[in-house]
Amino acid sequence: MMEWNRTTLEKIHTAARTEFLQKGYQGASLRNIVKMAGVTTGALYGYYDSKEALFAALVEEPYRHVLETYRNAVFGFEAMRPEDQVAQMGETGKKCMRELLTYMEARRPEFHLILECAEGTPYAGLIDELVMLEVTATERYCEVLRGLGNTVPEIDRRLEHMLVTGMMNAYCEIIIHDMPEADARRYVEELGDFYTAGWLKIMGQ
Repeated sequence: MMEWNRTTLEKIHTAARTEFLQKGYQGASLRNIVKMAGVTTGALYGYYDSKEALFAALVEEPYRHVLETYRNAVFGFEAMRPEDQVAQMGETGKKCMRELLTYMEARRPEFHLILECAEGTPYAGLIDELVMLEVTATERYCEVLRGLGNTVPEIDRRLEHMLVTGMMNAYCEIIIHDMPEADARRYVEELGDFYTAGWLKIMGQ
């Protein structure tokens, strides 16, 4: 019985993943998922009481993992001595993005769902949440620089938000466009160098 249940759930997940990837969350139909999975409507509702719950089952864990990993990277960076933050600023960011890229590459279907198919669900806001984390971290880093005696101009909040949003979207493009692994890793390094240099310029360093 347990094997049958596992197989039924796998069929539902496989069919749901296909339906959501093809039509997005809003266009997907539970009726189509049931038909594609070859199970009864009752079998599906035995696991999930709504389309939203089914979508969440596919993406909740990777969504939370990305946010937690990014938060931990920010907190770890801010726990460093101010002098070490200055020395490690660029490399810390690239290390975090390398780790996230490796994780996301191993779960490309789930991240296609999150990044391209989640409109209408709470999971459509991954980039926005990452942007908020990074904007706050950037402002705190500016204060660290000032505390070390550096002159740092006030950064226009709208410009800051645009730059961080562009940065996060650039990294996510690697997954959205299924870039080959070697290219993806090169782009992470080049994007990291590009944005580090740009931020240092804007911060007057």
